[in-house]
Amino acid sequence: MDARRSRAALILFVTALLAYGVDRITKVWAEATLPGSPIEVVPGVLTLRFTTNSGGAFSIGQRAPWFFVGVTAVVVAIILATSFRHTSRIVGASLGLILGGALGNLTDRAIRDQGMRGRVVDLIDFHVWPVFNLADCAIVIGAILLAWVGLRERKEQPEATAARS
Repeated sequence: MDARRSRAALILFVTALLAYGVDRITKVWAEATLPGSPIEVVPGVLTLRFTTNSGGAFSIGQRAPWFFVGVTAVVVAIILATSFRHTSRIVGASLGLILGGALGNLTDRAIRDQGMRGRVVDLIDFHVWPVFNLADCAIVIGAILLAWVGLRERKEQPEATAARS
């Protein structure tokens, strides 16, 4: 196996482990500390509060948590199946963030109810946005980075094609 692929896979797995670990630590802390006593970090702007959500983003699909478990399992499987195919470190980090976040939320669903129907712990409340967690942040940041890399590569391809002509 080529060294660039090994390096990208290592970055993917280390990033996933870090994202997962930080997410789990913050959720355990939130559950032990925040119920009944939210912390106003910036009054009226940012509050750390314990809440749970059986749905997905913006509490969509609360009656179908199995859907999110299925989608998450497919995403995790695809990332793992392709983990040694990438040569870009930024792609590895992006996929690692997505993998770590997905596993963090999947763990919540697994440990909070039988049959993977559990609720995800949320704790970051900006008052103008639904409450979310660090797994959600990792997934969104990973997806944005992945899209950015894709757009950047797409812009470079026409230049490379023109240079070869």
